[in-house]
Amino acid sequence: MNIHEYQAKALLREYGAPVSDGRVVMRAEEAKTAASELDGPIWVVKAQIHAGGRGKGHFKESDAGDKGGVRVTRSVEEAAEEARRMLGRTLVTHQTGPKGKTVNRVYIEEGVDIDRELYLALLVDRSTSRIAFVASTEGGMDIEEVAAKSPEKILSFAVDPATGYQPFHGRRIAFSLGLEGKQVKQCVQLMGALYRLFTEKDAELLEINPLVITREGNLHCLDAKMSFDDNALGRHPDIAELRDTSEEDPKELEASKYDLNYIALDGEIGCMVNGAGLAMATMDIIKLYGGEPANFLDVGGGATREKVTEAFKIITSDPNVKGILVNIFGGIMRCDIIAEGVVEAVKEVGLNVPLVVRLEGTNVEEGKRILNESGLNVIAADDLADAAKKIVEAVKAVKG
Repeated sequence: MNIHEYQAKALLREYGAPVSDGRVVMRAEEAKTAASELDGPIWVVKAQIHAGGRGKGHFKESDAGDKGGVRVTRSVEEAAEEARRMLGRTLVTHQTGPKGKTVNRVYIEEGVDIDRELYLALLVDRSTSRIAFVASTEGGMDIEEVAAKSPEKILSFAVDPATGYQPFHGRRIAFSLGLEGKQVKQCVQLMGALYRLFTEKDAELLEINPLVITREGNLHCLDAKMSFDDNALGRHPDIAELRDTSEEDPKELEASKYDLNYIALDGEIGCMVNGAGLAMATMDIIKLYGGEPANFLDVGGGATREKVTEAFKIITSDPNVKGILVNIFGGIMRCDIIAEGVVEAVKEVGLNVPLVVRLEGTNVEEGKRILNESGLNVIAADDLADAAKKIVEAVKAVKG
């Protein structure tokens, strides 16, 4: 689960990290009051969306201009005007894709006099199952770009969970960033606070880009991005309350209500599969035969007929879907349950695109019987390769 910058900074402040004072604004008429509560002479107005690259982005609407989603202003009135210009408009960045995201809230905060920009992140290193620090002197840039062009400028190391964070970790980061004097002590304290926040709140990512050194020589968290482990939200009701569903794909949000593992993609072949590995293999073989998957959807090993019905409805709600492939290998999951769910869903929402079904495993004959007697126009497949080939050909035929 992702949260907004202003929410991440509230957590950072709670753990003693240095952040600027700021106010979140959701209505244009509140902007001037919010800005007046902050000390100048600089006010920074930031669009709040779940995507990076806001400063380099642009608004679709012409009256919002192409100044990006982060704007520096020098008066309360100017800050309020920029907030008004952002709210309700669509910001496009390299992470949002061409559709962009609607700005429903902005964050106005006190400006900082910057001397240097650095990069810092904590994340879960999947290869070691440990929390890792990533630091670089190239703050304000995309870390992927730095890694590609100047990998020697990135320090990355994992923390042994047996010892946890220790002061030498902070000193290692400080020296790699070229910090001196009091900055080293500040870095040791800040890294400890961030590690504690990361572990106590079950975070998956904590990125500060940039982490800056002010003209006074102090470390300051100028930006913040955080995401959390969805599976741990039951332990953190305070974090769960920060969820902004308006930032999520409606189909993914609906799928989460039924414990379905669904991720929307840009293709045109909807997939319903049981098991994450089989789902990924299904998407791969669709691409092998020249198609593009419209989603990742794992209904799980213990799905009920109701869950299967909802999964099918979610797939058909995507206007980009021009064909559907149901690929089930029944172990724990029974093929007749899948068949009943598909039939029920089609009766409820209709079927206007080709449907290829490959069933194998537990109760497969009963599942095939249910589909055959349903009257649905189902294209049967013998194996995964056959199923992928048939759905790709069917979609091409529909498109002409």
